[in-house]
Amino acid sequence: MPSALPLAERLRHLAPEALAFGAIGAANTLLYMAITWALLPIGAVKASVVATVVTTTLAYLANRYWTYRKHTRSALRREYTLFFGFNLVGMIIQSGAVTIGKYGFGLTEEHDEMLFMGVTLLGIAVATVFRFWAYRTFVFLKPPVDHHEAAVVDLDAVAGLAELSAEADGSLDEELAHEIEAQRRAV
Repeated sequence: MPSALPLAERLRHLAPEALAFGAIGAANTLLYMAITWALLPIGAVKASVVATVVTTTLAYLANRYWTYRKHTRSALRREYTLFFGFNLVGMIIQSGAVTIGKYGFGLTEEHDEMLFMGVTLLGIAVATVFRFWAYRTFVFLKPPVDHHEAAVVDLDAVAGLAELSAEADGSLDEELAHEIEAQRRAV
């Protein structure tokens, strides 16, 4: 269902997320390269796996608590599993671009370094757009529509319970006391 907001308004709301997402992506790309370089003595594949797990975890945390902080939270296991899965799809997109360049167009590492870098950047760009779309659509749920709901989402569980019990007229406390008493009698 299309949004009733004009395109300029939707882009204004999307821009901060896109900028935060890009900053996290750039920082994680540099960290990935540094971890891979530092761990090359244990083997390129092992170094790549360690770097992927570390940077994916950090990217998840940074996106959850910065880029998508206003989005509704769901179970950590659900979010992280989807996040990691979409990262793998992004990695396949990036690797696929390089594979197409090498085997589809016959590029060689020795003679076509600049073309390889261009194909790699194209793969990263397509994978980044895919990840941004996937995270917004499937991983980090849309923010609540009602401003009151958005305020409640920002509260942690303890603060939310404290606020609810402070505002309650006491009927909830009485109901809980009756439940506890009934359970004591049953035992």
